Amino acid sequence: MKPRHLALAAVLPLALLAAAPMSSAAGGGQLSGAIFTTDVTGAPVNLNHYLLKTDVYLNGGPGINAPASAAGLPADTYTFQVTSPNGRSVLSTDALACRQFTVDSSGVIQSVAPSVPCAHATGTDAEDKGITVQLAPFADTPNPGGVYKAWVTPTSRLDCKNASKTGCFVPRYSKTDNFKVKANAIVEIDTRFWQNGTALLGLAANWTDTVGASNVKFSEWNPAVLAYNEAHVEAAEEGTHTISVANQPGCTIDSVVGPDGSVYRNGSGRYSISVTVAPWNAGDDTTYRVEVNCT
Repeated sequence: MKPRHLALAAVLPLALLAAAPMSSAAGGGQLSGAIFTTDVTGAPVNLNHYLLKTDVYLNGGPGINAPASAAGLPADTYTFQVTSPNGRSVLSTDALACRQFTVDSSGVIQSVAPSVPCAHATGTDAEDKGITVQLAPFADTPNPGGVYKAWVTPTSRLDCKNASKTGCFVPRYSKTDNFKVKANAIVEIDTRFWQNGTALLGLAANWTDTVGASNVKFSEWNPAVLAYNEAHVEAAEEGTHTISVANQPGCTIDSVVGPDGSVYRNGSGRYSISVTVAPWNAGDDTTYRVEVNCT
């Protein structure tokens, strides 16, 4: 792979983050756990880049490389959709009723029974034995870089009477993850955690996308998907994203370092990192990097 350009992220202290851990349900309706796209067997796909739309499957749980103590999705019935990366174009082409699944107390996807007889195809996750759910059918994205956004929200939180530019999905109640089909550039936001020069794995960074939906990523070492000690946000769309980090088991934050070498300390152990993804061209691979120093 060609070398990547490192781009600047603005790092701002955040004194008023909610007191609850980022991976648990918060008072504003945020879901615990994470969603992510994989192949039919639950295996991560390099850089979330897929050859065909039918290759993309939805998966859920505590998150890739999450620690054993991390929360999964709450037991409930959920609905999913695929949109353009800015959320303004709903690309899923079948009815909402065909795009439902259930999660049980284990925190992983268990069934698409609520959508029978029009339920989507499924596979089996080789690791947690939950199911994966095919996202297709969905229309082609208008995004020139081939970026799509997958959404998941509790079915009870759908608001079709006041449908916004994101359809019936309310961002603050939704999890999102981006992926690409036939993509030709790499644009990512990577957060790394360090302690005395050693990279720490399994630590959480909460990602809020440009439409206000969120997901949680965990630092991992997985060269097969080009994850090198990073909490990996792939296929980041143009616009302003937020990465939130906080003290957590194994990491008391001493400082956060921006790509320009600036060091930020606020003493609260909680930071909000504003990352503005610039417009990009085919072949212009860019990494927006945030470094967290732990004691």
